[in-house]
Amino acid sequence: MWKFAVRNLLSRPARSALSLLGLTVAIAGMVGLFSVAKGLDATVEQTFGQIPGLLVMQTGAPIPLFSRLPLSWGDEIQQLEGVGVVTPEVLLRVNTINGKNVISPPRFFLGIDISSRLKLKKGIYLDAMKEGRFLSPDDLGKKNVVVSRQIAEQFEKKLGDTMRINGADMTIVGIYHCGSLFLDVAILIDVGTLRQQGWVDRDSACSFYVEPNGRVPNDVLSKRIGEHFRGRSLASNSANSLLSLLALASPASSSDTKPTNPISSLLSLMTPNPRSTDKAITPGNTESVPVESDKESSLPIEVRSSSDWAEKVGEFSQDLDLFLGLMTGIGMTIAVLSIINTMLMSVSERVIEFGILKANGWTPWDVLKLVTSESATLGFGGGLLGSFIGWIVTQIFNSRWPERLNLYASPGLLIFAITFSTLIGMLGGLYPALWAMRLSPMEAIRRG
Repeated sequence: MWKFAVRNLLSRPARSALSLLGLTVAIAGMVGLFSVAKGLDATVEQTFGQIPGLLVMQTGAPIPLFSRLPLSWGDEIQQLEGVGVVTPEVLLRVNTINGKNVISPPRFFLGIDISSRLKLKKGIYLDAMKEGRFLSPDDLGKKNVVVSRQIAEQFEKKLGDTMRINGADMTIVGIYHCGSLFLDVAILIDVGTLRQQGWVDRDSACSFYVEPNGRVPNDVLSKRIGEHFRGRSLASNSANSLLSLLALASPASSSDTKPTNPISSLLSLMTPNPRSTDKAITPGNTESVPVESDKESSLPIEVRSSSDWAEKVGEFSQDLDLFLGLMTGIGMTIAVLSIINTMLMSVSERVIEFGILKANGWTPWDVLKLVTSESATLGFGGGLLGSFIGWIVTQIFNSRWPERLNLYASPGLLIFAITFSTLIGMLGGLYPALWAMRLSPMEAIRRG
């Protein structure tokens, strides 16, 4: 039956080729689109699988860049049972490198406390060093940096070279490579150097990385840290911390001195007067104070583990899958209509043939199997070609823009695409097949 179906398709090469091409394009587009979501999932798994600790940051901040916490809170976390090492981190947007604006891919200063960072049993960036050395106590207060391999290659720099970052000359002492789009965007520097530049508040941090000592489960330790700060207040206005961040994270690009930022002057205008029982944290004030009884149950911080980050990204990935599904559905609808049109024309041209076959003993089910076999063959061929082309395109894109894309056409996605395309082909040929099987031999011959 299948050989008979293939011969019928080959007898009308132009029409069959056009239907095959339409389905191939639709399937290739589906593979390409869903490889975006699959790549995101793979990147998340690859990234957060390297992070065994916990990240403490301000409640409501999507990433540490938008978080501000009192530096003294790190000492309090260190005293809690189950905590091994606490190291403060400051994340700062890099605006210019060598006089060029940095927009995409984004780059960030990661200000680290070197002494506590070196105490970590598993240091993400330390373990990923490829050339040179990691930051040491000798780099305190110095403009020495460790950059990712991607950043070094992008700006054609090597060990010992100088990069002018946000208006300050920095010397590269080490190059790392984590192999993750989320991690290979950082320029590591002593946090004290950032504070000397006037770019970071001296009494605050964006987040605290907490490495457990293994005596307490991570989920228990997360709750313990959160409960320790219950009832504390960071600011009387949620916009205050973000505006403070913007004021601190926009250093001048042409001077090494403390910048004058117009956003700073807006803080007093956009932040309402605090009540007598509240006290806001500003760049010059990071102490925590009690709040009124209606805020007693609030948590100023949230503690995220690698699984929490993966869950957050997973929620976004699900929304992305829905959007990609809708986009793919449009292309598949067009492909199905193309197959229906092809098969209807094929059936209408072969009415006499079907009449003769039925007169020679073919049953309606035999006719149904023949027509659906033809349409399924188109679907399978389109799925196979589309999956191959989609996979090739993802490889080209990944090699062309390795710093910006991580598309992943998994074997499961390719198998699903071929199976789905075959089912779509069968569905497209179902109506023409049902129409053909209902014709009696005499009616078929008379119509022909």
